[in-house]
Amino acid sequence: MDFAHDETTERLSRELTAFLDEHVYPAEPQFVEWLANREDEWAEPPMLPALKAEARKRGLWNLFLPTADGAGLTNLQYAPLAELMGRAGRLASESTNCSAPDTGNMEVLSLFGSDAQRAEWLKPLLDGEIRSAFCMTEPDVASSDATNIGTRITRDGDHYVINGRKWFSSGAMSPRCKILIVMGKTDPDAERHRQQSQVLVPRDTPGVQIKRSMNVFGYTDGDHGGHAEVVFDDVRVPADNVIAGEGEGFAIAQARLGPGRIHHCMRAIGMAERALELMCRRANDRVAFGKPLAEQGVVQNWIAQSRVKIEQARLLVLKTAWLMDTVGNRGAHTEIQAIKVGVPEMVTWVIDRAIQAHGGAGVSQDTPLANLYAHARTLHIVDGPDEVHLRSLARRELKKHR
Repeated sequence: MDFAHDETTERLSRELTAFLDEHVYPAEPQFVEWLANREDEWAEPPMLPALKAEARKRGLWNLFLPTADGAGLTNLQYAPLAELMGRAGRLASESTNCSAPDTGNMEVLSLFGSDAQRAEWLKPLLDGEIRSAFCMTEPDVASSDATNIGTRITRDGDHYVINGRKWFSSGAMSPRCKILIVMGKTDPDAERHRQQSQVLVPRDTPGVQIKRSMNVFGYTDGDHGGHAEVVFDDVRVPADNVIAGEGEGFAIAQARLGPGRIHHCMRAIGMAERALELMCRRANDRVAFGKPLAEQGVVQNWIAQSRVKIEQARLLVLKTAWLMDTVGNRGAHTEIQAIKVGVPEMVTWVIDRAIQAHGGAGVSQDTPLANLYAHARTLHIVDGPDEVHLRSLARRELKKHR
């Protein structure tokens, strides 16, 4: 395994770092002030159009997509770039058109969409003209097991009729959201993993009801399109809107979640690095009991342990990216699950120590730490809770010794 950055990665890392330093970080105070005083909760942050134009001008656009539609990077090449974006995730990812759930939805359309679906929905998503939502999680079933999904997608002639209720549908609150990818059951009597399908549903289709925003630790996450509870009441869409055919929904979901999980982990390492940087600055600047925090043994321990944990997590993420590039997502299944457990555990710990070093400031709006923590804690649940991945990992280990 060789994790050295190639020439393309080095160049893009330099260019992305310059973009963050010159445009994104300086915009963060304005962004925080706008969040506190905005009249329309779901309006687009006023600094985003200029940031997007600048990122696109610099060629820092669709870096996540490893096809001709995107930058054509491997997972190993994208990893350090995603980490950099994670340091300023509330602005950097969307500024470069690399924010979830649009990334996953674009990957689905790129891999599984028909020519017509790609022309109608993928192109405007790639151009950053619209946003999208992914509707899989449901309030009435254990959504960690995707085969539990209760939403029905029933064939009726040349159409499908959709009935069900979703929540935490990421992106659906954005006024720029124009298309939903909805997962439901088309054939409850089929084999367990062939019952589900995914269907494209324009947001303005009659019967689509956006009921409410789902807050996450008190945050609406409006800058990323929010998370919505959505009811589908006899929603009728053309049969051509099904993605890749009936019964392919579960397989599509698994193909989508693999890259999605590693992207979360890549960005989370950047979050941890940002928190550690803030902790070190605070430790050097703040004096308590007659000497800087940096000279207090307990704070030194937090800083040293943070560096160890970050480096361990990064190496496992890079190994996972390398495996995905060389043997595919299936061959990297164990490592994908391992990072999905280990990285959130690491980043939550590091941010928690950084908050503690800041005292009251750490839980306030005066630092990004509270928001970083809310996002990091959520990573223990999204794309499969820790316990599901641990169960699968344990079974795989036990099987080796039977």
